[in-house]
This record gives sequence, structure tokens and C-alpha cells, in this order.
Amino acid sequence: MATTTKVVDKVAEDVRALARPQGGVGDGGGYAEAAGPSTTHPPAPAAGAAVRPAADAMPAEPAQTAEPVAVRDEPFVSPHPFATEMRERRLAAEANGRARRDTLLYLNGVTKSFDGFKAINNLSLVIQKGEMRAIIGPNGAGKTTMMDIITGKTRPDRGEVYFAGDVDLTHHDEAAIASMGIGRKFQKPTVFESHTVEDNIRLSLSGSRSVLDALVHRKDEAERQRIEAILETIRLKDKRKTFAANLSHGQKQWLEIGMLLAQDPELLLVDEPVAGMTDAETEETARLLRDIARTRSVVVVEHDMHFVRELGVKVTCLHEGSVLSEGTLDKVSADPKVIEVYLGR
Repeated sequence: MATTTKVVDKVAEDVRALARPQGGVGDGGGYAEAAGPSTTHPPAPAAGAAVRPAADAMPAEPAQTAEPVAVRDEPFVSPHPFATEMRERRLAAEANGRARRDTLLYLNGVTKSFDGFKAINNLSLVIQKGEMRAIIGPNGAGKTTMMDIITGKTRPDRGEVYFAGDVDLTHHDEAAIASMGIGRKFQKPTVFESHTVEDNIRLSLSGSRSVLDALVHRKDEAERQRIEAILETIRLKDKRKTFAANLSHGQKQWLEIGMLLAQDPELLLVDEPVAGMTDAETEETARLLRDIARTRSVVVVEHDMHFVRELGVKVTCLHEGSVLSEGTLDKVSADPKVIEVYLGR
């Protein structure tokens, strides 16, 4: 019973303490014990009283951070319209530069007209390093004009033509483009018929010698090995001492390809290489070009679908100066548009 009484008294005391004003010692309340006049230790606060720390002990308020600025999808608007247009052009040019950086040949939006006829109409084509591509299409599709533009024979009206990522071919002539590493073989073979096969290759070797110097100078071992490798590639090793005039049509085509290889091009453009060849020569030419494509890029323009299938490469079909279809030969051959304008004829 005594214990119960003590508990009740304790609760009553706590209630009275809470009812007192929350002041300091001098105003008569708030503290359970009045402390002496000491200035070293402040009096202890009463139970339940809020304790405010000293000013020098209060932690610094956290620094406010700026809220992130939301990125808007709206196009940039400059105070001057011309500045906005120039900025958009610069950004587009940078994007195109990144796209063509790892390509060997890059055509974008190329157009060329002759007397109002658009031989090339907004043509875009990309050839990767080490790639062989077959170009097909009906007569007048723009295949020859495309190669004329690549080699500098014809200037486009507009569009981009880049080689090796950053070389603008529209600013160079045929000779400069050939020296950069682009070789072109036309439909009709052009060889020195009064010279032997080996002499044709030697005359074509990259260098600055004159024709006479090329024929009479002493051959070093490096040159011998290079000529030997080319003769083996073009399947004319056993014809090295044969005059070019005595070769078959197919062998003359191979010799001209070898003459281009002697100039060490990165990109080889070959226009209808198997036209007029026998079936055996056609099949051997497909193997020859596949061998060449192991070390350089090759673009082959051809109408012979059997030959294109033997190449086993990506196919691009042109029509009226633009890309009509692109992909594997099976995919392109099954395209209704290609059947209508080309294969169905």
C-alpha cells in the first residue's frame, strides 16, 4: 500500500512539473533544481524541457544545391535565324563525319543531271574497308555515271563523296584521285599489246620512272617478288613472256586487273569484267576477285547474275540514279520492284 502511494505521489509531482512555465532559474520555474550562480556549468533543464544547443555548437545548415535543368527536345532557337541555321548545319556535318569515319567510300545525297536528265538522283552508298560489293541494274540506271563521279571524271551537282573517311573527292581531279588509291577498270581492256605480260605489270608499278627506265632498269628483289605475286593472282604466271596481243579476251581482262593491282589501290572499281568471257573464264574471274578482296575493297558492276552469285557478296540494285534495293542476291532478286524494272525484262 505504501508503494502504491509513492507511485501516485511521483506521478502527481511529474504533472506539476510539466504544468510550470518553461523559463529559466531567474523567472521561477522550469528547472527541477535551481543551480547556483556558477557561470561555468549552466543549470540542467527540467524534464521535458526543450534543449537549445549553443550557437557555436550548432551544425551548419546544408548548402542548397541547384535543381537540375531539364533538357528540352525543342530545337535551339537563336536570337538570329541565320545563326540557328548555321548551328544546325554544323551539327549535321558533325553527325555525317562520325557516320563516314570508318568507311572507305561514302556517297550521300549525290545528284548529277545532264541536260535536265537526272543520271544520278539523290544516291547514297557506303562501302566499308575490305568489302566487295556488286552493283546491278538496267541500262541507264546510273552505274557508269556513279563510277565517273567517284573517280573525278564527272562532278556531281550536289551531294557528298568521301574516300577513306575525310577526303572530299569532289575537290580533286582524276589523276589525284588515282594516286590516292582508287583504281578503275573499264569494260574494254586496255593493255600494251606489243609488250609481254610481265612488262605490262612492270610498266604499271607505282613510281615515278619513265617508260624507258621501267623497261631497262635492274629489278631488285622486292620488285621481283611483287611482280611474281601479281602474276600469280591474275592467273598469268605461265604467260609472263607472252605478248599481250596473243592473250584471250578473258586473259586480257585479268592482265588489266593486274596492272591496276601494280598501282596498289585501296579501292578497285571493275566495270563488267566478265563480258565476252567463256564460262570457265567467268568462274575463274569470280575466284580472282574474291582473292583480291582479301586485301582491298572492290566494287563490281555487272549484269551477269550467275557471276554475281559466284561472288557471294552484298548486292545493290540501282534504278534511275537511286538505290532501288540492297541486300543479299536472293533478297534483291525476290524484290518485286527489281523484278519489274530489271530481272523481269
